[in-house]
Amino acid sequence: MKYKDYYAALGLEREATDAQVRSAYRRLARKYHPDVSKEAGAEERFKEIAEAYQTLKDPEKRAAYDELGRPRPEHDFQPPPGWSQKFATGAPGQGFDDIDLSDLFAHFGRSRGQGAGGREVRFPGRDYEVSVEVTLEQALHGATLNLNLDVPEPDAQGIPRPVPRTYEVRIPAGTAQGQRLRLAGKGGRGFNGGPDGDLYLNVAYRPHPLFRVDGADLHFDLQLAPWEAVLGATVKVPTLDGAVDLKVAPQTPAGRKLRLTGRGLPKRDRSRGDLYATARIVLPATVSDEEQALYRQLADVSRFDPRAAR
Repeated sequence: MKYKDYYAALGLEREATDAQVRSAYRRLARKYHPDVSKEAGAEERFKEIAEAYQTLKDPEKRAAYDELGRPRPEHDFQPPPGWSQKFATGAPGQGFDDIDLSDLFAHFGRSRGQGAGGREVRFPGRDYEVSVEVTLEQALHGATLNLNLDVPEPDAQGIPRPVPRTYEVRIPAGTAQGQRLRLAGKGGRGFNGGPDGDLYLNVAYRPHPLFRVDGADLHFDLQLAPWEAVLGATVKVPTLDGAVDLKVAPQTPAGRKLRLTGRGLPKRDRSRGDLYATARIVLPATVSDEEQALYRQLADVSRFDPRAAR
């Protein structure tokens, strides 16, 4: 029969511990899983890894395998003397010429009542990770979204094919920018009865038509008439929670930031940032004759020189 180096298949030395065998198997199986890997020959590599692990994870099978010595891989060889009687797999005197090594050890396990030895290996489904844009209002108050994704699912031959799937996902109230949400069991299908993978959502804020985002703080431009800036006023301003009154102090210059505490975005500690209104002085597009007369009167009595003030 042909010899297969199960240790080399897992990238291990023969002195590897059981823990090292398990660790190497898990790492390689995930790397070459048909539902995950894009590498050529990944499916055959996956089967090779699983076959090696089925023998090396079982102490009795591993001991029997180690007794075979170290023949050159894929070369014909005969087991050591007495091996055929000690580990007979069929009728007395049956030879090994037509026996595959993997079949030999699968039968070896079953012949000793180890039904679990012949069981196919279960693997969890692939985890998916996608970016999701949400509005500032959805992040603050929560929302339910429908996501349409093309995900690779193995067909009858085990080859991954893109399959459209729709997910209904809940964005919790208070979701922060950059937060990673986990939806358990919403990822790829499990392999051989393994559990389904998870779906991870990386949350990003959608640009807002009014507010500018700075961490958990929000900024917007507050347009003021000249007389509101000079005399002061109480004006309605927008927030994510609805309009509120904001008091503008007299002599508010352009560029001054007025803060509304706790009216910003959620933070990871569940507190909220602040909302800043930046004063912008806006002139009327047109003025009446009466307004022009009042402006002339103001110009005559005022001693203010904006250029000298600098």
